[in-house]
Amino acid sequence: MTKPPFREHSQREMLIRELHARPSEPLKAPLRVSQFAALSGEQSLDADREHLARLCARLGGGAPPEGAKHHTADLGGLTVKWERHTEFCSYTFFRRAHFSDPFADTVVEELPDDWLAEVPGEILSAVHLAIVPADVEMPSAEEISLRHFNGNPLIGNVVAGGKALVWADFRLHSDHFTRILIQDKGLDQPHAGRTVQRLVELNTYRALALLALPIAQEVTPKLRAVDEALADISTRMADRSDKTSDAELLGRLSQLSAEIESIAARTSYRFGASNAYYSLVQQRLVDLRLERLGEVLTIDGFLERRMGPAMATCESTHDRQEVLAQRASRVGSLLRARVEVGLEEQNSRLLNSMNRRAKMQLKLQQTVEGLSVVAISYYAVGLVGYLVKAAETAGAPINVGLATGIAVPFVLLLVWFGVRKLREEVVGEDGE
Repeated sequence: MTKPPFREHSQREMLIRELHARPSEPLKAPLRVSQFAALSGEQSLDADREHLARLCARLGGGAPPEGAKHHTADLGGLTVKWERHTEFCSYTFFRRAHFSDPFADTVVEELPDDWLAEVPGEILSAVHLAIVPADVEMPSAEEISLRHFNGNPLIGNVVAGGKALVWADFRLHSDHFTRILIQDKGLDQPHAGRTVQRLVELNTYRALALLALPIAQEVTPKLRAVDEALADISTRMADRSDKTSDAELLGRLSQLSAEIESIAARTSYRFGASNAYYSLVQQRLVDLRLERLGEVLTIDGFLERRMGPAMATCESTHDRQEVLAQRASRVGSLLRARVEVGLEEQNSRLLNSMNRRAKMQLKLQQTVEGLSVVAISYYAVGLVGYLVKAAETAGAPINVGLATGIAVPFVLLLVWFGVRKLREEVVGEDGE
């Protein structure tokens, strides 16, 4: 491929390849299919690929290349199609052969038992699917149920614009696989491949979507307890006679918020994935172009009646988590606002108290200051008296009592002015 004259996005080629990833295999009746999906997690790509490589090495097929997320190999007439998805891995095995009983001697029985036992992850869905040719005369629905589905109630449809008939029961049989029976009524090979792929994916995505239901049922009592606790906190906040402290309420609320976040962290991915898988189930039902098959319960009717309430429960639980988180946030905001108002009132009372003490200290200071002027003046007048006496002793014509009395107002004035000047320098001219 020549280099283009323009700059390309680094992921452009990968995105184009993604459009053509995991194509359906052209199929033709009579055909047996066994498929299972293992929930192996998001980090097991290498382990899944290496496990498939060991099977290919044992049965003579080409191993998947490094980094591959899907691979198809011929294992001596047995075809394997492997697909690695976000959290699960799908293994589909095909073999063309004539058969009298579509679910006897299934394809999966050709695989080594030790290899099956070591499949990474846990098997979440497994299905046997058989396609019989158009020239095979099919009995009544009741007889089909007795022969191939252990007498279970049948679910079925005309699909692909009338070119195929489908019967299923969506139950686990003795080998822990479910069963789907298809009669080809004029499918070409690509269309047959797409029909099988859609039915297999429908079964897989159905199981993956329902994974969230046990989680929803598990967390519902916890959410109810959190709801009641939030209501109790709100009631106590509104009740002025309640003596519970704001600090205690805030502590309880913080614990509830942490519990809500813990539940959400554990369930949000599964609820989101469940919703996505359910959308894929609904899309596959549309792609199959279902039409009613006699009086048999339809596939879409069965799934909608069974899965609809389950998915509604999961969605309701997810929504309830969100609502509780929002309520906890609102209650927390109200409680913090009340605490802040209480702190402001407390601070205001503290400031008022400090102002009162400051005024008292100022008055006391002024009183002490006046007393200080008198005391200092008293000692200063005494010094003046000693000076006058000394002058009289030296022969100066001075009346000691008169001179001392005249000095008193001048000494008082000088001391008062000196103390005032000192106070202005230390405290400030504004007297603050």
